[in-house]
Amino acid sequence: MAQKQSPEKQVEALLQTIDPSKFADESLRQTLTVLLNVIEQQQSEIKELREENQKLRDENNRLKGEQGKPEIKSNQSKGFKSNHSSEKERHTPKKHTKSSKNQSIKVDRTCILDYPASELPPDAQFKGYEEVIIQDISLLTDNVLFRKEKYYSPSVGKTYLASLPPGYDGEFGPGIKALVISLYYGGNMTQGKLLEFLENIGISMSAGYLSNLLIKNLGDFEAEYNQVYTSGLESSSWQHIDQTSARVKGVNQTTNVICNPWYTVYSTTAKKDRLSVIGVLQNRQELEYVLNGLTYELLTSFNVPTKWHNQMKLLPQETVLTELEFNSLLDTYLSKLGSQYRTRVLEAAAISFYHQQSQIPVVEFLVCDDAPQFKLITDNLALCWVHEARHYKKIKSICWFLSTNIRQIFRGNFGITTEN
Repeated sequence: MAQKQSPEKQVEALLQTIDPSKFADESLRQTLTVLLNVIEQQQSEIKELREENQKLRDENNRLKGEQGKPEIKSNQSKGFKSNHSSEKERHTPKKHTKSSKNQSIKVDRTCILDYPASELPPDAQFKGYEEVIIQDISLLTDNVLFRKEKYYSPSVGKTYLASLPPGYDGEFGPGIKALVISLYYGGNMTQGKLLEFLENIGISMSAGYLSNLLIKNLGDFEAEYNQVYTSGLESSSWQHIDQTSARVKGVNQTTNVICNPWYTVYSTTAKKDRLSVIGVLQNRQELEYVLNGLTYELLTSFNVPTKWHNQMKLLPQETVLTELEFNSLLDTYLSKLGSQYRTRVLEAAAISFYHQQSQIPVVEFLVCDDAPQFKLITDNLALCWVHEARHYKKIKSICWFLSTNIRQIFRGNFGITTEN
């Protein structure tokens, strides 16, 4: 028994049988062509809407604790490649050339090894040295007893005490502090294992002091981070940005990577939307907003209706507003503004402030993928080579697919054989 076709397949099959060129009336041919194009466009839109509707149903079922529609991969055509990822190209093995590792090894000391003279024959001649570099490490304590001079002035009633050298505060020196922080953050050692390691090499440190050393008084590191980020933004007119998923205390968040050939910084945010990206580029958690000419240009690009533009012009213009102040104004004077348009308004005002502030360099060219959260933040947007290459691969696959099918059409309908 033949399988019954769906209505969409029946309509598609019917459309393929209609050839407007067979009609003699010119106006009828044009009308029929327009109608066929409209039907084809509607068929495509109906298919997309059904797929989107199914995704929403699956998500609704998932939130209810049920299972959505199982994901079944469709059969791929042998001639058309739908996967245009450049992952393989990025991991193409390169020709291995072995280089001397001794060139990068720092020599701390030189030791001359003598050959026992008693074992040498009388005619042995000295021919220089054969060099061998041996790498080793020595973990030794450097516990220092500082005897600080102390003076007292009866006339002033004050005691004068010599200060410790820079880096020596508390009970531990800079070397052990650097080692502990490096092993904890760089080596992923737990605090328990760190205490065990320190005890084994003769260092007595309490668990409380170790915890405070690792998670408190990090102002110097934050200052260094801010300086590196600002200098990195100043080093080039373009910056590369990308996002990846991250788990923070069991919660899914997003890590933003900003870099160029001279630096790389990482910033983790709760969301991956455009407002989060704007905050990352400014290196701040709390955004500020301003209404100016750029704001309304962006609102036009965001397709926000003109009536909301007019109402926003009644609010303070060219005035920097905090997040609390700006949201309060929107709640008061634009209370009927929908959530989607409200998000666009917040984005436009935040971008406007970003471009008029001077606390951190403004990025001119943002190199990234074509995700919507990166668009319209900077004056220029560019695709990195990995994502740009996918478009060329897709065009190449489509051209090959079309040429193959055209040859089949010519052979099947007209009996014509084509070589190219």
